[in-house]
Amino acid sequence: MSWMIIGAFALANFTAASSGGIFKPGDWYESLTKPSWVPPNWAFPVVWAALFAMNTAAGVIVWDAMGDAAGSRNWMPFIIYGVSLAINAGWSAFFFGMKRMDLAFGDVVLLWLSLAAQIVVFAPISLLAAALTLPYLAWVTLAGALNIRMIQLNASPMKASG
Repeated sequence: MSWMIIGAFALANFTAASSGGIFKPGDWYESLTKPSWVPPNWAFPVVWAALFAMNTAAGVIVWDAMGDAAGSRNWMPFIIYGVSLAINAGWSAFFFGMKRMDLAFGDVVLLWLSLAAQIVVFAPISLLAAALTLPYLAWVTLAGALNIRMIQLNASPMKASG
């Protein structure tokens, strides 16, 4: 396995993760009513770091498993992979940047669907890569539930729009 390939997948995941560093929770988020089951603030960067590391590994494993048979690589798994990273990067911009929990929820639904598709296309190539994506899907499921609950708890126009 080439270090360049590993670096490319790591960079793609780091780029998606950077959205969370650009669009931070801040005072608006702190003022929102949150459900009792919201994870503590420190858990988010820890969990996301682990998920992006596993996603990096999943991408590298699939790349390696597919080989490079005379340049006839099937690009669909990597298109889905890249789309899911782009969708992921949008969530922080919608939720924290634009303070649009509704758009963020739409984004998280698209992210969930793209991760499900990623698992489906990875599984025939590598069950390990598909399994490495399952915690990501589980966390996004929790994020979607949390997102919709926060919309419900903060339905007043003043809180919802900041």
